[in-house]
Amino acid sequence: MSKFLKSISVGAVATMLAMPAVAQTYGLGRAALPEEIAAWNLDVHPDGTGLPEGQGDAIIGEEIFAAKCAACHGDFAEGIDNWPKLAGGMDTLDHKDPLKTVGSYWPYLSTSFDYIRRSMPYGNAGTLTADETYAIVAYILYSNDLIEDDFVLSKDTFLDVEMPNADGFILDDRVETEVAIWSGEPCMTDCKDTVEVTMRALVLDVTPEEETTEAAVEAPAATAEPAVVEAQEETAPEPEVAAVDPALIEDGEKVFRKCKACHQVGDDAKNRSGPILNGVIGAAAGHIDGFKYSKALKTQAEEGLVWTDETLAEFLAGPKKYIKGTKMGFAGLKKDSDIEAVIAYLSTFSGE
Repeated sequence: MSKFLKSISVGAVATMLAMPAVAQTYGLGRAALPEEIAAWNLDVHPDGTGLPEGQGDAIIGEEIFAAKCAACHGDFAEGIDNWPKLAGGMDTLDHKDPLKTVGSYWPYLSTSFDYIRRSMPYGNAGTLTADETYAIVAYILYSNDLIEDDFVLSKDTFLDVEMPNADGFILDDRVETEVAIWSGEPCMTDCKDTVEVTMRALVLDVTPEEETTEAAVEAPAATAEPAVVEAQEETAPEPEVAAVDPALIEDGEKVFRKCKACHQVGDDAKNRSGPILNGVIGAAAGHIDGFKYSKALKTQAEEGLVWTDETLAEFLAGPKKYIKGTKMGFAGLKKDSDIEAVIAYLSTFSGE
């Protein structure tokens, strides 16, 4: 190859480069068929342009999501390990550590549809049908409380969905408004002699404000025991309650891992996408103050639903069947033994 190049004069090369481009026919390939072009031309615009025919709802989407998406994104789109969360984060964009999800951050629903159809499931991209994609997007919207579970998502209803952060973005007009300012010579006069760090990013300040001494930790423990003993002496003995099998409680704790993405228990429990479950056994439905329950559950609560072992077991076996219209996305526990175990585990957490 090098001998060949050496044999070409500089003038010949210059002549070749100066020649006008001429259409060439190489006899390779063929014209792409319309269906082949359509298979690649998948872009969907915010106004719905490019959406395919098809439809799906969250009920169907839940099954597809569980089979094809939950391994990375969790059963309720809550994310697993470093895989992203797709639901939650509402009203956190002004926080130091905002949670950016499809519901809280993405301005256009078309972005979700386009990305899922092109790139998901991980490792098997491009295999979802239009109906499956509509159903998965619907389930993600449902997980963000943006639609009801029976809302049918299609090209005709796509723009009916209002994304909470649709107005949270502005057009980048810096080319028109700022480039002229940047284009001049940089100002190099009146510069500071030294540069000092005068402030500290608060988000990096992870050091506690005050250190807790050992005495402060031990002090409550020293006085707690006598107070408990005194209370026991003054209080009449309570009737004995049959002890729950510790092994069953342990099994229930393992089963509850399926619930932890949405529900918390224990002293520091907080409402998440589902309410805390401390004291749920024997409590009236919808009893947690400040939690936004579904209309369906509120109706059941008004009709006097109480979470006994029996009613809770029925609910856990099939939430959507027991309370039609519930926001709970979990499909239900299939084994009676798992239901019994998780109820036993929940019974160990009081509502106090």
